[in-house]
Amino acid sequence: MNTRTISGRLRGAAALALLPLLTLTACGSGDTGGTAAVGAQASPVPTDDPVAAVRKVDSAAALLPADVREAGKLKVGSSIGFPPGAYYPNGTDKAPAGQDIDLADAVAKVLGVELERQDASFETILPALGSGKYDFGTGNFGVTAERLKTIDFVTYINDGQGFAVKRGNTELKGKVTDLTQLCGLTIGTGAGTTFEATLTAQKGVCAKAGKKPYDVKVYSENAATLTALQQGRIDVIMSTINGLRYQAAQPASQTAFLGEFHRLDVGFAFKKGSPLTKAFQAAVDELIKDGTYSRILKKWGTSASAIDASRINPPEHT
Repeated sequence: MNTRTISGRLRGAAALALLPLLTLTACGSGDTGGTAAVGAQASPVPTDDPVAAVRKVDSAAALLPADVREAGKLKVGSSIGFPPGAYYPNGTDKAPAGQDIDLADAVAKVLGVELERQDASFETILPALGSGKYDFGTGNFGVTAERLKTIDFVTYINDGQGFAVKRGNTELKGKVTDLTQLCGLTIGTGAGTTFEATLTAQKGVCAKAGKKPYDVKVYSENAATLTALQQGRIDVIMSTINGLRYQAAQPASQTAFLGEFHRLDVGFAFKKGSPLTKAFQAAVDELIKDGTYSRILKKWGTSASAIDASRINPPEHT
């Protein structure tokens, strides 16, 4: 699935040291800052390293533009702050970890390039691709019809939208299959995400059904969303399937995952017409073929989001 000041990032760093596995992911949203959530506690980081054995594949590297091969570097804007995608398990002065970190690093090794990773908030990454600030972006960016107008994607997982409630909630007892189930409730979600866009676009469904409309509260910090849920200021969270499932597995989160609502392909993001997409697609396919891909997803508990092959600019799931 977030604009933050420098001071906000510094405050968030302290919270993330306590809350690495409880903040929420968002399908095209990220947050390096955070507010400590009620009941937060750290969980161990997986220690296996499936990326270590990855080697350069000449056929894939040959698809890179000559100037990139010569420079041997690519700039990536990364939205970091939440598991299992990307987060700081040991503070922002230490290396990030997560599924997106491992996959980007593995792709870089296949292509024989080094990554210059820059921490950035979600909403700044996509516009910055066009200006050349970054060569590509990561941040659990969901592939949507709207984004495809200005962004190229190379897919690497299939994730999507889901809902979670505080454990013991009696208002929503089962899977959310229709937004009218949320009428009269307050929903928390991330700023600038596909979730916010979906909720805003469909806000009239309750009136059509003769019900009280739902209210949407948007948070720029992922941990703040969880805190709001735990404190009863919101009734339900809308975020990514993988993030909510991962969060619910942590006892201190006190949340219950309500299942999938809408699936979305997730991919590396590039400026429109980027010459890098074919090389990245080939690299992801190499990782799928040699088994590294499945080992990375198993490490982070996201095997259910595996894809059979990478695609460039697939249509949005309907």
